[in-house]
Amino acid sequence: MVQVVTAGEALIDMVQGADGRFAPLAGGAVYNLTRALAMQGVPTAYLNPLSGDRMGRLLARGLADAGATCAHSQPHGLPTSLALVALDSQGKADYAFYREGVADRAVTAQDLTQTTLAYSGARAVATGCLALAPEDPPSYLPWLQACRNAGLWVVVDANLRPSVVADAAAYRANVRQALALADVIKVSDDDLAWLEEGSANALTATQNLFDATPAFWVALTRGAQGASLLQRGGAIWHARETATLNLVDTVGAGDCFLAGLVNALLDELPGRAGDRISWTPLGDTEAAHVLTSAVASASHCVQRPGCTPPTVGELAQRMGAGTVQITRG
Repeated sequence: MVQVVTAGEALIDMVQGADGRFAPLAGGAVYNLTRALAMQGVPTAYLNPLSGDRMGRLLARGLADAGATCAHSQPHGLPTSLALVALDSQGKADYAFYREGVADRAVTAQDLTQTTLAYSGARAVATGCLALAPEDPPSYLPWLQACRNAGLWVVVDANLRPSVVADAAAYRANVRQALALADVIKVSDDDLAWLEEGSANALTATQNLFDATPAFWVALTRGAQGASLLQRGGAIWHARETATLNLVDTVGAGDCFLAGLVNALLDELPGRAGDRISWTPLGDTEAAHVLTSAVASASHCVQRPGCTPPTVGELAQRMGAGTVQITRG
């Protein structure tokens, strides 16, 4: 029975290698999150249509192999979105997107809402990244509001891409509207620096999100410097990977981090299928489990090319290694 419903981009990452050649990899932040959740044992459904072209079939196969549900059983006639991905010396990705007239954007708020509410066991919805671009709010913002009104838990990953958006002011406004509907928010230090237009202190900017949104938890990622989980009411926990990682690239690392976070929150906040996940403050033990799951999931990903989420067994093994250090802030 589906527990998490996702909506947002699914595309092909054309990743440039050291020899200058591009290799096609299934990707898109929300698509990656969907696969990562399903591979970690969370029943997850993806709402956006996929193209019937060769790349769309590759995306559909990726969802099926992960065990995720594709809400659209029939392929769409429009082509698949593309992203050109260049990696710097630290494996950090830079993106250029080609997304006009593509299958994954052929959605309406009404269709998203009707399909979501048809999953009687759903407890949460998740979106972010390109779904927050200023061109698409008529599709996603009413859907998020309707899901919130229906008692579903809303997860939003900022995962901003300002370099591909022409109207920065409209982008910021749309992102803030989406965050204002969220129970759980994930942001990076880079996201906050752009969203807050140069805020010097990422932790302070993260804490300020509790004043601007109804969020219960905000997860802040800072690359190699680790991550933090902030809870409404003032509690903060920090996590750092102490093992030496064989870094390949960071493609999909944030998506895998969020999957590990949501997976563990579902464990820590159990309820009957169809019940909204209630606001129950986490203690130190529960928060440590949530952050460890998130960081371990990301650590697995960065040691493999592209977005390669861990399976249930791989995540358990990495968490059991004890290399994620948790401190109370």
